Amino acid sequence: MTAIDDHGRPEPPIAAGEVETLLGFLEFQRATFAWKCRGVDADGFRRKVAASSMTLGGLVKHLALVEDGWFSRSLHDRGYQPPWDEIDWKNDPDWEWRTAADDSPGELLALWEHFVERSRASVKEALDNGGGLGQLAKKAWPDGQAPSLRWIVTHMIEEYARHNGHADLLREAIDGETGE
Repeated sequence: MTAIDDHGRPEPPIAAGEVETLLGFLEFQRATFAWKCRGVDADGFRRKVAASSMTLGGLVKHLALVEDGWFSRSLHDRGYQPPWDEIDWKNDPDWEWRTAADDSPGELLALWEHFVERSRASVKEALDNGGGLGQLAKKAWPDGQAPSLRWIVTHMIEEYARHNGHADLLREAIDGETGE
């Protein structure tokens, strides 16, 4: 039985085979799209830019955090490393988005590249240990379940797909640059 969230989206399986996991994410994405379209009038469908506080810098810093969160913290149950380890996330849950304006593009890209490389090493380590994509993360969720490496990788594909769409819109608004 598939759990349905408050927005009518089926939750993807967290520890299933390739087909079930990929199709689960596909259905989740379809349902997310339907949810985002539901109740929007014709004027809303014509709007090219939505009001948002999101920035490219915020996206870069957020994706660096997400890389570390899933591939190091969740998969290997390792603590955050700097700069994440000193943040009071309960009192400042949007810290990475809020503070990105304080960092230069070079600093942000270097931070992101560092955590992408760290994630690659974390995945290699997990696979080299023979667990395969079916191995479960060492850090379980509050309900006791733990996602497979397959689920984490698929989730990261989804995370990037979503934020790449945001980045496309932001970039076009910044300088008119479009394309894939």
